[in-house]
Amino acid sequence: MRPKRSPSKNTSRPSRDSRASAPGGSGKLRIIGGKFRRRQLPVLESPGLRPTPDRVRETLFNWLAAHVEGAQVLDLFAGTGALGIEALSRGAASACLVERDSKVAAQLSHNLALLEVENASVISRDVSAFLTIPPSTAFSLVFLDPPFHQALVEPCCQALENGWLTPRAMIYVETEAGLSPPVPNSWSLHRETRAGESIGRLYQRLL
Repeated sequence: MRPKRSPSKNTSRPSRDSRASAPGGSGKLRIIGGKFRRRQLPVLESPGLRPTPDRVRETLFNWLAAHVEGAQVLDLFAGTGALGIEALSRGAASACLVERDSKVAAQLSHNLALLEVENASVISRDVSAFLTIPPSTAFSLVFLDPPFHQALVEPCCQALENGWLTPRAMIYVETEAGLSPPVPNSWSLHRETRAGESIGRLYQRLL
């Protein structure tokens, strides 16, 4: 999260994590809660791609404390997988992580294998195209953190209403500061926080 990739790269979730990448071309993602707590996973060296900062995840998962156990998770623009993997660590029933960059997606699959996670899948596909597919299942927890300044938030939010969400689903949306994208009328703002150049909003679906 934060800063986002350049506009030409409609892909992963970068962050403003101040930790430098480790020598040898990779950084580390540290899981902060749940059964994988303190596990460190390699992060592919890719421009702007770093783990979501611990403090952002801690705040978000405090908000979600009553909603993660048993959740069906959809992590869009997954990047390092920090949010999807954190949810799995905290008891989510399953997770689908969607990441356009094939190399980043391969690293995600590798990290899930390192954790011996069998209830997750990684899909290497453009998110906008992915959301046009009729869903085979609905999700109760969605993470949506697209690259900044590409006008992706509103169409993705609207697309999620086409069968992707369960009743009372929780949806976390992160945008650049100053942007207040329209969301479906059925979504109610539950929590909001600002961290540097980004704003995170957690919505709950009322239907």
